[in-house]
Amino acid sequence: MLRNKITLITLLLAISVLSAVVWQSCASKGMAGTGTESISDKYRPLFHFTPDSMWMNDPNGLVYLDGEYHLFYQYYPDSTVWGPMHWGHAISTDLVHWQHLPIALYPDSLGYIFSGSAVVDNDNTSGFGKKGTPAMVAIFTYHDVKAERAGKSVYQSQGIAYSTDKGRSWTKYPGNPVLKNPGQRDFRDPKVSWNKQTNKWILTLASGDHICFYSSPNLKEWTLESEFGKGVGAHGGVWECPDLFEMPVDRKTGEKKWVLLVSINPGGPNGGSATQYFVGSFDGHRFLNESKETRWVDYGKDNYAGVSYSNIPDSDGRHISIGWMSNWQYAQVVPTVKWRSAMTFPRKLSLMEDNSSYILKSEPVEEIQLLRERKTELKSQNIEGALESNPAMNASNFPMELFLEFELPASGAATDFGIQLGNQLDENIQLGYNRETKQFYIRRENSGISTFSKDFNGLHTSGTCDIKGTVKMHLLIDVASVELFANDGLVTMTEIFFPTEYYQTLGFYARNGKVALKSGVAYKLNSLKEK
Repeated sequence: MLRNKITLITLLLAISVLSAVVWQSCASKGMAGTGTESISDKYRPLFHFTPDSMWMNDPNGLVYLDGEYHLFYQYYPDSTVWGPMHWGHAISTDLVHWQHLPIALYPDSLGYIFSGSAVVDNDNTSGFGKKGTPAMVAIFTYHDVKAERAGKSVYQSQGIAYSTDKGRSWTKYPGNPVLKNPGQRDFRDPKVSWNKQTNKWILTLASGDHICFYSSPNLKEWTLESEFGKGVGAHGGVWECPDLFEMPVDRKTGEKKWVLLVSINPGGPNGGSATQYFVGSFDGHRFLNESKETRWVDYGKDNYAGVSYSNIPDSDGRHISIGWMSNWQYAQVVPTVKWRSAMTFPRKLSLMEDNSSYILKSEPVEEIQLLRERKTELKSQNIEGALESNPAMNASNFPMELFLEFELPASGAATDFGIQLGNQLDENIQLGYNRETKQFYIRRENSGISTFSKDFNGLHTSGTCDIKGTVKMHLLIDVASVELFANDGLVTMTEIFFPTEYYQTLGFYARNGKVALKSGVAYKLNSLKEK
C-alpha cells in the first residue's frame, strides 16, 4: 500500500538473510557491553545503556565525580517486571561506554528504594565527608509497601545515604527518614541541588498534582519553602521525577532562566508517560512560571523520567540528561526476555527564546563521535517519481547516526515527507514532517511485533512547528529504537520498535509533491563494549 501512495527511494539494500547475519554478528560481539548474547536478546541495543539482566526503569542519582559519570537506576534484580525497587549502578568516563557495578542501595525495613538524586557535598555540610574526600550523598524515596498494603494513605518518605569511596559502598543515615510525609499519598522522587543565592540545598519533590520545594543547610533537616503546579500544565496523571536547574538562554547576553522538568503518567501528548517542562525564575524560595503553554521535552512515546547530571564541572558547563526509553503503557510486556528497558542516549539540553517564549532543546552529547566508525555521504537529489537505489549504503551501516537536510521547493512542495526504516516482511517505521499540520511525526502502525499492547501502534505527532525552507533531521538508529532531533533539537521524538526481522533498508518518501535532499551524512556506529 505504501508503494502506491509515496515515492520511495531505497538507500540501504540487503537481503534479509544477509542483514540478520550482520546484526547477529554484532550481537555475538556483545550488545551494550554485556557479553555474548543469544537470540532471546535480539532487541538489546548496540549503543544504548541496558541492565545486564532483569528489570530497569527511571534513571536516578545522575552525578559526576572525579572523571566518572554515575548512572543509578530503578532496578529489580529478581524479575523482568517491576518489583521491590533497588538502585542499580553503572559508571562511565565518557558517557558512552558503561561499566556495571554492584547494586548500590537495597530495600530495608523502611521500604523499597524509589527514585531520587545524588549530589557531591563539596563543603561537607552534612558532616559525612572526610578530610579531602567529600561525600557523595544519595537522596531517595522510601516506599513502605506494608503500609500501602494495609490500606494506609501515607507510605512514602525521603531518606539519605552517603558514600566516601566514589559510590562503591553506601551507608544509610541512621536518622532516616529525613523528610517525613505530611499526609500526601504521592510524595516522592527528590531532586536536590545547591542554591548559591541562599547557600542552602533545594529539594524539588513531586507531591501528587504539584511540586514542593524544600530547603536545608545540611541535607538532613528540611523546611518547606513553597509549592507550584496546581492547575498549571498537564494533569492527566500523577506528577513524578522533577528536576530544577538554571541555564543560559543566550550566552552572548548572559540571560539565564530556570527550567523545571515534571514527568507525568499518564497524560503524555501521545498517550501514557511523558515529561513536560516549565521555564521561569527561582529565587531559592519560589518558582515563578513564565511558560505560556504546556511544552514537552520529547514528543515520542518512549522518553520518560529524564533528569540531569549534578556536579558537572564549570569548565564543561553542559546540562546533560538521560531518560528511561519506555512507556508505562507497555514497559512490562515488551518482547525482550533476559532484560527489560534501555536508557536514551545522553543528551545536552539548551534553552532558546522563540517569539517571547522559551524552548528547551535536546541534542546527543558530542561523545557520540567516539562511536563513529565509517562515514558515508549521500548525494543531493530530488525525492519524487521513480525508485532509485544507492549501492554505497547497505545493511552494514546499521546501527547509525544520520544527518539529513531537506529543502522545500518554492512550488510543488510535498505535503508530507521523511524517511522509512523497513525489512523484507514489509514492516516499517516512518519519521517525517507534515507541512499541512506543521508537525513532525513517527508512524509505527506497522513496525513489527505489537500485539503485546493496544497502546503501542499509532501515528505519534509533535507540537506545531511551522518550518519554511530547510528541514533538518538528526537521527540515532539502534536495533530497536530511533531518536529524532529535528532542526537542531527544536523538536525531539524517541520511540522503540520490535521488528520480526531487523530493519535492513532506509528510504526517503514524499507525498503530494517533491522535496530535495540538500545533504546527507551517515555514520556507522560501533557497538558498546564494557571497559
